[in-house]
Amino acid sequence: MALDLSAETTARKAATPPGRYLFGPVADFLMLGGSAFLILPVLFFVPRDYEGPLAATMIVVAYLVNYPHFAHSYQIFYRNFGRKARGEGYDRSLQLRYIFAGVIVPVIMALFFAYGAAASNTRMLGFAANAMFFFVGWHYVKQGYGMLMVDAVLKRKFFDDRDKKVLLVNSYAVWILAWLQTNTAVTQGQYYGLQYYTFAAPSWITDIAVLAAVGSTAATLLMLVRRWRKNGGLPYNGIVAYVASLYLWILIARINPLWLLVVPALHSLQYLAVVWRYQTNVERDVSDAASDPEPKILSVLGPRYRLRVLGFIIGGGALGYLGFWLIPFVLTALVPYDKQVLGSSLFFFIVLIFINVHHYFLDNVMWRRGNPEVSKYLFR
Repeated sequence: MALDLSAETTARKAATPPGRYLFGPVADFLMLGGSAFLILPVLFFVPRDYEGPLAATMIVVAYLVNYPHFAHSYQIFYRNFGRKARGEGYDRSLQLRYIFAGVIVPVIMALFFAYGAAASNTRMLGFAANAMFFFVGWHYVKQGYGMLMVDAVLKRKFFDDRDKKVLLVNSYAVWILAWLQTNTAVTQGQYYGLQYYTFAAPSWITDIAVLAAVGSTAATLLMLVRRWRKNGGLPYNGIVAYVASLYLWILIARINPLWLLVVPALHSLQYLAVVWRYQTNVERDVSDAASDPEPKILSVLGPRYRLRVLGFIIGGGALGYLGFWLIPFVLTALVPYDKQVLGSSLFFFIVLIFINVHHYFLDNVMWRRGNPEVSKYLFR
């Protein structure tokens, strides 16, 4: 998720009181990234012997948090997709982006994986894993930036165009450094039974990336101090989200093996905070939102819009299970391929990479400035 909202946007002009939150000050702090600052120190005191139980726990958490976070992006993106593809209510640029991300990208990826599997080309498929890590890192830092922009709009603590460029440059610098460090530290590895390969980046490129990241971080700190002095405050929860996304979840993610197991859930929780608020506002906009649901026994859950939001969340959980487990399980059972070469988890490998990469492209369209649904449903 990456929202790019300027001081001139409609959201700023709206008559909205200051000090607003997605769910509340404490909930926003914990969901947007504050929980990372609480959990990471604790993990340093957890013996490595507990890595197995923690991994098992995170598999359960994946069902509850990680998979729904991916599924929700599909639920929102493809809702009324025909209208979006026809450009009804969307400008030409956004219409083309919807078509590209919603149709062309998945077709290209499907053809890529179909050829790689049919040809038993393990090296080709292995490079897809590194491509996923590339896009996932990009997605993480863009989402951190987007969360900062969301909180800035809610708190009426806006960043001007120059400030946003500083934040974006720093995001990209930290992301590139983290990706280069991974390619330096690891030359190949196992991912769902398949070898994946990194790129041999010269050390001097990494050295330049370090200097760029340090310089952009310093520039960001100076900019934030200047904004604090000028405005008398900052969107603090957004800054927490930005720092957690760039530094804790990307740059130093490999500082502790246990931390690597936890990071995806925290990233997903950050995403869910915005998506659930967005969907709540969508359902509140329906004419019968405040009425009691039928049958009456369901009224204990509150008005009708809450029941619909709950249905959206449950649907995301079911869709996540379908995509990450049931579909690859069925494909493994029905589609023959060379298991001696490609291993027994090929379709789990393909689906995981497909969804992770596609998720980046979907979010890059849904949450961008100029999408009328963002200003209509998120910032109120």
